[in-house]
Amino acid sequence: MGEPTVQLTDERWRELLRVRATDPAAVERAYAKRVRRPNLLAGKETLFLIAADHPARGALGVGSDLTAMADRRALLGRLLIALAHPDVDGVLGSPDVVEELLLLGALDDKVVIGSMNRGGLAGAEWEIDDRFTGYDADSLARFRLDGGKMLLRLVDSDAGTVPTLQACAQAVSELAANGLMAMVEPLPYHRDDSGALVMSKDAPSLSRAITVASGLGVTSAYTWLKIPAPQDVSVLDATTLPVVVLGGAPSGDPVADLAFWDGALGHDVVRGLVVGRTLLYPPDGDVGAAVDVAAKMLKEAR
Repeated sequence: MGEPTVQLTDERWRELLRVRATDPAAVERAYAKRVRRPNLLAGKETLFLIAADHPARGALGVGSDLTAMADRRALLGRLLIALAHPDVDGVLGSPDVVEELLLLGALDDKVVIGSMNRGGLAGAEWEIDDRFTGYDADSLARFRLDGGKMLLRLVDSDAGTVPTLQACAQAVSELAANGLMAMVEPLPYHRDDSGALVMSKDAPSLSRAITVASGLGVTSAYTWLKIPAPQDVSVLDATTLPVVVLGGAPSGDPVADLAFWDGALGHDVVRGLVVGRTLLYPPDGDVGAAVDVAAKMLKEAR
């Protein structure tokens, strides 16, 4: 295994399954031999990553299909198409997805950000207490990845926020000690009358979340923020840290989604996009075309 290809053929799929079953040490070898980029931005001023860490948190739905991301072969096939685009810098994924892409030879000269906390399972009663169940800083350094991403949902009425805050602060410090990017995704939430979690999209809540995330850890030198595109772009004035705009749940109208991101991409602190389902599962099924539109939009904005 290992030569890059866009198509996940039957032969390559069967070989992946064979290696998984018979040669577990192949994963560590693949980490060790991956060709790393010399730096995150690789001579550019932008960063365009494809997000694929949703399944590890049990978030499998795309639109009305509640298990769209449960088909692993289909997911990997879509990822191979996206990663083959010359303007896609890399991937954000949980260990299982990253390792499958490594075994498929898709991550040479790509930025690879490992997802760290996936324990706050989507819809669970304990969702806000988001335990670190994926990569840790030591493994990210040992496996020669480029950084770690953590989700930080802030709910003032839920004490589960506190251990997540503390764990994120520790992760920021440990990643910085290893010279690795800490990508923090601060999302303000509240519970509605039914007790359901709802994201707070107003400017004061988003500004507050940005400032809380910016102050985590013993240093912010290696911290990046991953935040939703705000309707009021002045929210982004709350930080000097580099920001990537997240894609979020697709609305079903990719043109509208892209237009919404476009408003934030021109802000001075914004360095790129981290998008998953919107590009991997477009309504027309054309992953390559969806990625191409997003890449062109990012280029034009910068």
